[in-house]
Amino acid sequence: MKKHLLTLVALMLLSTVAWAQKLSPVGIWTNEEGKARFEIYQSGDKLYGKIVQLKEPLRNGKPKLDDNNPDKKMRNRPLQGMVFMKDFKYDGGNKWDDGTIYDPESGKTYSCYMKMTGKDKMEVKGYIGISLIGRTQNWTRVE
Repeated sequence: MKKHLLTLVALMLLSTVAWAQKLSPVGIWTNEEGKARFEIYQSGDKLYGKIVQLKEPLRNGKPKLDDNNPDKKMRNRPLQGMVFMKDFKYDGGNKWDDGTIYDPESGKTYSCYMKMTGKDKMEVKGYIGISLIGRTQNWTRVE
């Protein structure tokens, strides 16, 4: 009886670990508008995000650039391939927090968190100050 109970407990723990791994944000995502695809990846103990594909990658026949960046030296960098999410730490409960997100359309950087709401769904919230006030987007995994 003890063997069966231990086996059952071990299986439950393994299935819980497998379920938690499925809720990782690492992978390829798109936003609500479908304007781009983003790769969330791990480097060390933090997560980062970069733009891997734009629906409309060109402007006047040339790759879109970071035209709205407040740092004039950065305005010549292409949007595609740009790391725009940085330094997210796991905060428990399927949430990664203490990161930043850069909005190339406004040239502004915001505090941000990512929270998995399902295997292929994620809430991304950028905010200034406290997370109660800000803008939330729901992203969908594409791969």
